[in-house]
Amino acid sequence: MSTADYSPLDPSDLKELRANFSGELISPRDAEFDESRRIWNGMIDRRPALIARCRSTSDVSAAVRFTHRTGLPISVRCGGHNVAGTSVVDGGVVIDLSLMREVRIDVENRIGEADGGCLLRDVDIATTAHGLACPAGVFSYTGLSGLALGGGYGWRARKWGLTCDHIIGAEVVLADGSVVEASEEQHQDLLWALRGGGGNFGIVTRFRLRLRPADRVLVRTGLYAGDNAATALRIYRKFTATLSDDFHLLGGLRHARPTDSLPEDLRSRPVLDFLSVCSADDEASRAESEALFAAMPEGATTETVMTYLELQAMCDESAPDGRRYYTKSGYVSELDDEAIDRLVAAAAANPSSTGSIDIEFLLGEISRGSADDSAFPQRQAPFMVSAYGSWDDAELDGPGIAWARQTVVALREWEHPGGYVNYISLEDNPGDSVETYGKEIYARLARVKQHYDPQNFFRGTRAVAPAANGNAT
Repeated sequence: MSTADYSPLDPSDLKELRANFSGELISPRDAEFDESRRIWNGMIDRRPALIARCRSTSDVSAAVRFTHRTGLPISVRCGGHNVAGTSVVDGGVVIDLSLMREVRIDVENRIGEADGGCLLRDVDIATTAHGLACPAGVFSYTGLSGLALGGGYGWRARKWGLTCDHIIGAEVVLADGSVVEASEEQHQDLLWALRGGGGNFGIVTRFRLRLRPADRVLVRTGLYAGDNAATALRIYRKFTATLSDDFHLLGGLRHARPTDSLPEDLRSRPVLDFLSVCSADDEASRAESEALFAAMPEGATTETVMTYLELQAMCDESAPDGRRYYTKSGYVSELDDEAIDRLVAAAAANPSSTGSIDIEFLLGEISRGSADDSAFPQRQAPFMVSAYGSWDDAELDGPGIAWARQTVVALREWEHPGGYVNYISLEDNPGDSVETYGKEIYARLARVKQHYDPQNFFRGTRAVAPAANGNAT
């Protein structure tokens, strides 16, 4: 590959980058360019000027310095699973960490170190081999970095907390290309911001994570159709008032599928896919699960005991790579009868046969985190409702996006303030993130941003402006 292949980039800049770069540089003229720029969401079709696939922290530093010299915009790619496609930038430089996926485990102290390009499956495989786990996500092919920096909901979040709550240290490449270690002993303000503040402050090339003993889980599912879908949601709502932290509950409203065992007259109506996760070896949890499903209306149910590693890959096939996706999400304070009826009606109006409206109960250990410990906001939100648009035909882009937005707008009466940074589309919410984080957390984030990135070099994700340039007060 010659530097001429990177036109219109300056050959002298590229020559300097190559001299300090051990990874792969991929331009639009390279045969692998189209495959390299492709990400999970097939709706995203962006053409960067250069993809810098890094092998080391020094490669990341060299790529950051290169973008300073060229003045090009930057994006950072780890797993490429963010639905808004923030990991790929048009006409700029993609700093790709996908080759940096080593995981190291300190079994005695229950600590894991994971490179910034790790997928969740990399961490899960390495930790569960020692009977340990770090709570994270629901798809094994999600990138650790994006998930953890934005918060990190997952199947065991109510029991263990968020992924960001388990970050105890990080190696970070800053906007000037320098490298710092953020920990409880040094750069504590940066560590605080990395716990939920998004990718606004630097590129994390290594995470240091607190681990938990991995437990076997009992997964129960129920499929409820027709009027039973709304009835099941009302029972779900009732049980959340007394639910133990060990339980995670998720309800998904969707169209019936050909594989669903349903009477013919119910196949045209919305169905509720209900899923619960709890400890398999705890008698109290098993009894609680049995009581919940015994109270449900008639439906098709399953019961499976699985390992944590199996749990983490359980949903992978439901969201295949390359399909077109759009997500609109919001926190909800309560699910009264009217809200439930609107959700069921919205599910019926979904223009696609795939996708769903997910209703997730939060709180538990999530709610016990403090703003003194992390930048993650809105820990007291009881529910999150997410309209997951999913389709294969590009002609459904307009109707599908409109449906997802309208679904969340219909719940405005029960809206809880704030938003989850990992589910927010930049197109829907341009500008700063005061509403997302709340004034106090945002003001503190803006001060950290001013200290570590005063020129707002990292601005491709949900934006936090430097205090001197923003409205942090």
